[in-house]
Amino acid sequence: MRGRIKMGKKFLLLFANFGLMPFVLSIFTFIFMSTGLNDIMIASLLPLSIGGILAGFLVSNKRQQSGKFQGLFILYLLPLAYTAVLWAVFMLISGGFYGANSWLYYSMFHLALGPIYFFAMFSGEGRLFLWAPLAYELAFVTGVFLAGLINKVRPAFNKRQFLTVLTVFVVAMGTGVAVQWQRSQTALPSYGFKYGGGYSSTDLTPYEITNPDNKLPKLTAPPAFTIKNPSEMPILDGAEAAFPVYSAFANATYENIKVMGESSEVVSFTNTIYAYERLLSGEVDIYFGAVPSKEQQEMAKAAGKELVMTPIGKEAFVFFVNPSNKVVSLKVSEIQSIYSGKIKNWSEVGGKNKRIIAFQRPKNSGSQTLLEKIMGDTPIMKPLKEDVPEGMGGIIEQVADYRNYDNSIGFSFRVFATGMKENPDIKLLAIDGVEPNPENIASSKYPFTASLYAITLKDNPKPTIKPFLEWMQGPQGQEIVERIGYIKAVE
Repeated sequence: MRGRIKMGKKFLLLFANFGLMPFVLSIFTFIFMSTGLNDIMIASLLPLSIGGILAGFLVSNKRQQSGKFQGLFILYLLPLAYTAVLWAVFMLISGGFYGANSWLYYSMFHLALGPIYFFAMFSGEGRLFLWAPLAYELAFVTGVFLAGLINKVRPAFNKRQFLTVLTVFVVAMGTGVAVQWQRSQTALPSYGFKYGGGYSSTDLTPYEITNPDNKLPKLTAPPAFTIKNPSEMPILDGAEAAFPVYSAFANATYENIKVMGESSEVVSFTNTIYAYERLLSGEVDIYFGAVPSKEQQEMAKAAGKELVMTPIGKEAFVFFVNPSNKVVSLKVSEIQSIYSGKIKNWSEVGGKNKRIIAFQRPKNSGSQTLLEKIMGDTPIMKPLKEDVPEGMGGIIEQVADYRNYDNSIGFSFRVFATGMKENPDIKLLAIDGVEPNPENIASSKYPFTASLYAITLKDNPKPTIKPFLEWMQGPQGQEIVERIGYIKAVE
């Protein structure tokens, strides 16, 4: 009977110190956030850490002075082992992805931190699943040690029990860290900015018709072709890299487009994937971009649509690295080996002894489609992913955007990489010793020369489409293409 009472007291002690107390402290997160502190990590960990030290000190101080601390030190270590094991189990279940639904069940095993986990899910800060309970529990144990130092009381404990708890903690944490490290090889934290309602990776404002300070090239002579009636204006959409071109086309030929109030609908941007779908559904009249992927061509076939592909310019599909990378040229076969995962280290292609971080683009994007064309029948390795906060939706995975680590390699279109999203800290690579310069692109000597197309549907009845396409291939259209930075399709 006495043993049950003793166990009951220990349970109440754990419940009070590791249930009620962290719940009270987690409410302070709401208070800090409401005062304007927007960093969820600081707003959560600060009260838990300070409160944990105070709680550990006050609770153990009185017991140490009264000599009633016997056996409690191990009890205070148990929550640390519990958190470590729980985290390791859910890391294994989720594969280290904090956006997995399984973390909702994890939260149920740490109900005391419910308010903080609510914010964690809302903001996409999955690290709090581990660091919130760990911060409090470590702080509490720190408070216990501080009380012992002041009272000159050395905590007595069973060494075997201590080693068991310590081993469980270390093994569990090691397991979780191993899962996290493994995931870090293929997934990165969210990075960069989003524009255009989340569709664009760079700011397209300088190329918008409605922007009075836009960078769109102006023709040296009055346009030979114009469209006055808004209902006859083809609706344009396309790839990010093509936006300046088709925006400039509309700026030159659509009369009064700036004051219509409808330019955002006529000259739209939803990126390669969605723009192509809009073309097939009839929402868009002309789609601008590279050659459609196999899947996109199958989509057109399934929809019973025949594509008309009008080449309006030439462009280089380029690969780039950090300027500190001493590799200046790669063979086509080396590109294939890198993106298939066969070549994994820069030393294999004349660079430093560093792992290659090869970035890709989303499936069916224009640049990813060209990579697939280069790869041919060689399978492409799984792309690097990033964890992206999605508000109440938690965290989602998407293909990671390029970041300029010194061992990275990425790809894009030359105009986009060197003009629209100009980055002075990248170096374009030659392919088979051929530089991606205008001369080599115009002559198609550069191996990865690609065409920029204006793609329409054969059954589109809008009468202005055909003369508009002819104008694009004519002298004025090609003048705009060249001044944007592309190479003329018609010399």
